[in-house]
Order: sequence, then C-alpha cells, then structure tokens
Amino acid sequence: MEAELVARIGVPFTAIPAGGVHGVGLSRALTNVWQLLRGFLTAWQLLRRERPAAVLTTGGYVSVPVALAAWLHRVPVLLYLPDIEPGLSFRWVARLATRVAVTVEDSRQFLPARKVVVTGYPLRKDLQRWERTAGRQALGLDPNAPVLLVLGGSRGARSINEAVLAHLPALLELSQLVHMTGSLDWDKVAAKAEALPAALRGRYHPFAYLHEEMGAALAAADLTLSRAGASVLGEFPYFGLPALLVPYPYAWRYQKVNAEWLAQRDAAIVVTDAELVDTLLPLVQELLQSPERRATMGANVQALARPEAAQDIARLWLALGQGA
Repeated sequence: MEAELVARIGVPFTAIPAGGVHGVGLSRALTNVWQLLRGFLTAWQLLRRERPAAVLTTGGYVSVPVALAAWLHRVPVLLYLPDIEPGLSFRWVARLATRVAVTVEDSRQFLPARKVVVTGYPLRKDLQRWERTAGRQALGLDPNAPVLLVLGGSRGARSINEAVLAHLPALLELSQLVHMTGSLDWDKVAAKAEALPAALRGRYHPFAYLHEEMGAALAAADLTLSRAGASVLGEFPYFGLPALLVPYPYAWRYQKVNAEWLAQRDAAIVVTDAELVDTLLPLVQELLQSPERRATMGANVQALARPEAAQDIARLWLALGQGA
C-alpha cells in the first residue's frame, strides 16, 4: 500500500527487506533475521549511492537496518515517533539516533530525554487547505445535515465496516454517512448501498479509499468512527473532530494507548471491537443529538493540535543535515 501511495505523488521508492523478530516463532524469527541482513545490505548500498546529509525514519522493524547503516556511515539520524508509546525496534533505533521527534510530551518518558523534541504529528499540506463548507461541497453533502465519517483504513477494518452495515438504515436516519471502507469489503458495501431505499441512498457516500478528498471528509464531519492509528493524534485535533475510537485488537498496544490518551482528555470515546455492534448506534445517536457534548469534545481535541508539526520536523532534519 505504501509503495502505491508514494508512487502516486511521484517520489522515488526503494523497498528495504525487513522482518520482526519479537513475538514470533523460531522459524519465522530466523527467516526475518535473514531479511534484516538483506535489508542492511540494501540500505548500505543505497546510502553509498545517495550520500544523504541526514536520514529520517519513523520506527518499525524496517528502520533497524536503515538506521544501523546510516550510523555506520556517520550519517545523522532523525527518528520520529508517530504513536505515543514506542515499540521494541523504535527503542533500539533511538540509541543510534541523533534526535528523536515525538508527537506528544508523554512519549518523553520512554526515550533518552536529551535527544527528544516534541513536534506534534505532521499533516499533509493538502489536508490543511480544507474547511467545512468546501469539504461538504466537494463530497456532494447537504450543508446543514450532520455528517458521520467512518474510516475503515486503507485495506479495511472489517469489524467497523460490519458494525456500520448492521445499522446502516438507522445511521442514515440520523446523519449523512461518509464511509471509507478500504478495499477488502468494497464489494459487500457497494451491494448494500444499492439495496438501500431511495430516500436513504443519497445520504450514504461510500468510498474504497480517499486520496485528495480525505481533507474534505475530515473538514465536513461532525463526528468520526475510526481505528486509533497515529494519524488520530494529528488529523482529528487539527479539524477539532470528536471521535469514537475502536483500537485494533490483534496488534501490540499502540492503538489502545493512543485512544486512551485522547479519551483521558475528553477528546474521544473508546469502544472495544467486541462491544462495537451493540454500542455503535446508541453512542452515535447520543452524540449527534447533543451538540453541546460534541462541542466540548471538539474544543478539547482541537486544543491538542500542533499544525506546524511537519515544518518543525523538517527544520530538525535540515539542521542535522547542515550540521553534518
């Protein structure tokens, strides 16, 4: 998915082989060690060819061979933590990094304090050009009716999609629904949309994926239902968007920590995957029918915004390169 998105905006792309070794079986771990060695050789050759002044990496196991090759080449490394709590590979790479940028102050406790700079979560510039009226016009939405935005992820969040489809007519009675389904469930969603009564069909706006229109959807929404990946720490605050967050349950705790951090600040409500079908409709109904509650959550989340994050990370990176 990342290769496709990078190619779409015309940035040269080189894949680095890698694999995780923590929490996997012995056979898989040995295979992934070999992948990491291959990744190191690929990164080493890439660095020799490109001769960068500085390297930016965002963690994950693919960052390990890249950061190690950069460190051995004496190239400064800027490491950026999108989520709140770093994983094992991130903590290891932090030892090699020259500077570590983080999204929120709370991340400082996990990392070498002398290296940490709090920047916020970087947003694409095209997201920031959207506001509510233009976003609704771009997506063909009623300017006055409430909008629920459902984000299922690039490939799809099946439990979210299924919960929405289970309550689709009732949700459409309450709001217009912009639904980014991901690619996995698109056929099922398209069939469900076709079967809707004519009166409701115009209130349902499903998309397999949103590219240039993503900012329009965020600006247009009154409430969102989403997983709790790192982008919720930047995009929802920028747009002052209250959220129902459903952390992905079959991965490490990144999303759970992100969601709880926002919930502790009354900027979101956390719903578990297991209870989503039962609680989705009453929660959406409660929030859409309580503009005061949404306004409070929206103000709380907007107070967390750091709209200059991308520029601040870029300045750090350039400073490392100029120093080298």
